[in-house]
Amino acid sequence: MAWDGRTVLAVVPARGGSKGVPRKNIAEVGGLSLIARTARVIQALPWVDQALISTDDPEFAAEARRHGLDAPFLRPAELATDSAAAADVWAHAWLAAEAEHQMRFDIALYLQPTSPFRTPAHVEATVRALVDGHRAAACTVSRVPGHFTPQKVLLRNDAGTLSFFAADGALHKNRQTIPAYWYRNGYCYAALRHTVVVRRSIVEEDCVGVPVEGLIVNIDDPFELEIARWLASQT
Repeated sequence: MAWDGRTVLAVVPARGGSKGVPRKNIAEVGGLSLIARTARVIQALPWVDQALISTDDPEFAAEARRHGLDAPFLRPAELATDSAAAADVWAHAWLAAEAEHQMRFDIALYLQPTSPFRTPAHVEATVRALVDGHRAAACTVSRVPGHFTPQKVLLRNDAGTLSFFAADGALHKNRQTIPAYWYRNGYCYAALRHTVVVRRSIVEEDCVGVPVEGLIVNIDDPFELEIARWLASQT
């Protein structure tokens, strides 16, 4: 195992207090919970040395163990809130894994269960971009649709009058003239130890974006869960 001699940890963050879709991390898509689907992706990556779930929920921990993930701790309450920083959650799991296994991890993955159509290829491309590019971090990204870019966004004042958000908005009659914008799609994050454990950073410095083409499903509300279930039923 390991990637070019670098030890690799996979962290699956799954807190129990989701509000948009209650207990969404054990919601089933295609007959498997979101935690289980994430575990299957990790199992297809032979270079991952250890994999664990970071959760505050005993039921989620048990589901993770059933599907081959470690669950050596329950996440502290202060890291299981809506406002907890992902970098702090990731760093806590990283250090806990090192204490548990008595080894140092050079690279870690952060794989949110809410992306049920993530593939091993997405993860591998992210790590390859990190390592081959000599970067501090990497994450998957997708293009922002043209009508959601700053040049197409409008402001509406108290009188109902519209104006362009971007100063050059009126100049762009066609979306083809608008620069490319990207958003983090949640499929995969990868980072070096210093980036997360020491700097508590993810995309703030020297993070390379790894484009993912096609439809992206990231489950934050019931409608997206139904879309995911429908898409899974078509395969």
